[in-house]
Amino acid sequence: MSIETRILTCLLGSHVGTDRFGNRYYQSRRTPKEGRRRRWVVYKGIDEPSKVPPEWHGWLHYTTNDVPAEDNRYGWQKEHQPNLTSTPAAYMPPGHVLKGGQRAAATGDYEPWQP
Repeated sequence: MSIETRILTCLLGSHVGTDRFGNRYYQSRRTPKEGRRRRWVVYKGIDEPSKVPPEWHGWLHYTTNDVPAEDNRYGWQKEHQPNLTSTPAAYMPPGHVLKGGQRAAATGDYEPWQP
């Protein structure tokens, strides 16, 4: 976090909560004349928006005004995963250039289109 962000957060922000990943959520102390307080997140580690869990995403974007509880997830919900694009763990289908470029041979049910 930059020194400017740290100073502005301390002066203007009110800490609202922390998620299970260590991200800290704030909102402005004063309500502006326009009506809504500004809300923001200070990420733990690298600034990556996909690290915000769904329940906090809703709070940040005014979908809900209720601050998420410590664990308000349903039993069927999967654990949050960050965006893996451009990482070694990213999905690459069989035949992808970075995965060797070898695909399985076409089976007999494939017929190329002919005009």
